[in-house]
This record gives sequence, structure tokens and C-alpha cells, in this order.
Amino acid sequence: MTTGTLPTPSSTPVSTAQARLEMLTLINRAVAGAERPPLPPYPVSAPQSQAEVLHQFEDRILDYKAALTRVPASGAAQAVAAALGAVRRVVVPSGLPAAWLEGGSAEVVRDGPALTHAELDSIEAVLTGCAVAVSETGTLILDHGPDQGRRALSLIPDLHVCVVREDQLVQTVPQALARVAASVREGRPLTWISGGSATSDIELVRVEGVHGPRRLHVVLVGD
Repeated sequence: MTTGTLPTPSSTPVSTAQARLEMLTLINRAVAGAERPPLPPYPVSAPQSQAEVLHQFEDRILDYKAALTRVPASGAAQAVAAALGAVRRVVVPSGLPAAWLEGGSAEVVRDGPALTHAELDSIEAVLTGCAVAVSETGTLILDHGPDQGRRALSLIPDLHVCVVREDQLVQTVPQALARVAASVREGRPLTWISGGSATSDIELVRVEGVHGPRRLHVVLVGD
């Protein structure tokens, strides 16, 4: 392998050819036993106030073309019923708080014992809680605790109504990861949801609902 004067890797945007040269340079240095250059510092966001975090979360959710309703705790059931609208049947995990279902008109189907995928596919909506939500990315993270149920619940019905308490909302992804670290150590899966399901994998044609619900409605519940 030829060695010699090698260009210094840059942190600024580069062309494909330059990027390829930097990658090969790093490989050459590694092979030659050269010390690896230090990584750039991980970007850290300036802390925001709780009001700013709430506003940012709402902005991100709406940017994904999902819906968001913000209510006090006393209005959670009414907001859930409105989010479900004309839905005839809604599936819920076995540990979902009963208070969230008061006053609704949809038939409630409990996932206990576990429904088959075909049975879930025949139900229009699912109602769950979440483990934590991230304002910077507008992401809901489910760790599939009792109020969230197994993964299939949040992947098959066409409408997902998710109740998020304001104390479950954090600003950054690292803060969210700290909240779910214990769940990961227990071996529980995580489902990250940023808006309704959509993909453009095939010829850049946008298709909704392939990998999960097409519609997402967040009910953000205050103290």
C-alpha cells in the first residue's frame, strides 16, 4: 500500500470525491497505525424553558401532519373521545387507565388475551400511553409498558391515539434515552413514532400506512 502526505479530514461539507478521499485517508492511517483524530464534539442544544419545550413539541407534531390536542388532566377522556371521532372499535392494552375511556362511544376491545393480527387489522384505532416524548424531534417513544401494550397494537390499526403527560416530555433525544434506559436493560423493545407511517422507498412515490398507522393523534395532558 502506498503511503505519503495525506490530506487532513475536514468537518465542513465536501463533495462525494472529497468524502471518498477522506474515508480512504482514514483507512490508510488506521492501517499504518496512526492515531485516530478526535471526533468533533456532539452538538448540545441550549436548554429551553418548559413553555418552549411544549411549543416546540406541538410545532413538530403538526409539522408531521399529525394532530395534537392539549388539555388539562380533567379533559383527557373528552379529548380522547374527540380524537377517536366516528371510530366504531378501538383496541387498548390491558393496562390502559380506565379514566381515559370514560364517555367514549367506540366499542373498546381489550388486548387480553392477545388478539391475532387479523383481529387487530379489523379494528380501526388503537389508544395507548407512551414512555417519553421528545420535543426537538416530535417523537413518541413507547417502551411497551402496561399502558402501551405489545408492539403489534401500535403498528396495525389505521389510527393511533396516544396520550402523553406533560411530565413525560423532554427536550432532547439523550434525555429521552436516559428515561428509557431501564426498559432497555430489561430487554423491552422500543418503538419510536414521528408522525404517521409513510415511505418513499419505491421510486420515491410516497405511500402512507405501510409500516404502521397512517394517522396519529397526540393528546397532551397537563397537570
